[in-house]
Amino acid sequence: MSGRGWRRDLLGVFLMLWALLAGRWVYRGFADGIPPPGARTAREALRDPDEIPRWKHRKGFEKDTFTFVRLRYSVAGYTGRQNPYRWAIDYPDADLNLSWRLHQMTSLKVDPDTRVLDIMDPELSRYPFVYMVEPGDLHLSDKEVVQLRNHLMNGGFLMVDDFWGEAEWEGFETEMRRVFPDRKWRDLPRSHPLFHCVFDIPDSLNLQCPNVMLGTRSEYTGVTWERDDARDAHFRVWEDDRGRICVMACHNTDNGDGWEREGENEYYFRNFSEKKAYPLGINIIFWAMTH
Repeated sequence: MSGRGWRRDLLGVFLMLWALLAGRWVYRGFADGIPPPGARTAREALRDPDEIPRWKHRKGFEKDTFTFVRLRYSVAGYTGRQNPYRWAIDYPDADLNLSWRLHQMTSLKVDPDTRVLDIMDPELSRYPFVYMVEPGDLHLSDKEVVQLRNHLMNGGFLMVDDFWGEAEWEGFETEMRRVFPDRKWRDLPRSHPLFHCVFDIPDSLNLQCPNVMLGTRSEYTGVTWERDDARDAHFRVWEDDRGRICVMACHNTDNGDGWEREGENEYYFRNFSEKKAYPLGINIIFWAMTH
């Protein structure tokens, strides 16, 4: 068995065992849809900070880790959705679950708490990998445009996830065009090594990951898209002047729900969390941190 095949099988064993044995690990969300004010990490947003496993690193190396960073942003209402907390969709569970899997499945030393940062936070430069969710109504101030551009040109990597249809793509692309007016989006072919670097994701596998409700129903309906103009998942990238991928936009797919809601339904777990969301997320992070 190849190294990649061994890792993929091991991933399935670990994920299923944990999802079945840790019945407490289910969706919590926020009762009023508003994340806790002032939380700097995903763990601070949990009702019980220890309900998702916490791990430690050798003394003196606590900061020598990979940290999953979620960006907090403002909205403009391009698509008529004025929810100012769209940045927090799938938070905090998605962030912590993915960090736990990275800790289990790879040699990366992973921060057990994660971070939530504003784009203008002076600490942003400490964290090369940042994640943005539901950016269809993204609004960037002039200062944020410069800050984000500098971050990406200085080796940073932005993963964008969970936005659907042409209107949300247009809203996101309009704001990002202010960051890099001269860049062109490129569809990343499934033959690209990113899709095969840790987990060898088959080129033929449809990588669209729906939300848990739609995904659970898809066992009977076959529908995994949220709207008619979002039937096909796209993985589009921007590259810097050296050809390094600095932005990867996962459009018409919801990897965050695959991480967050993994323990709620076995069909959803088997077909979306295990096969798609976790392998893709881990591959993207590995690629971002090694290239």
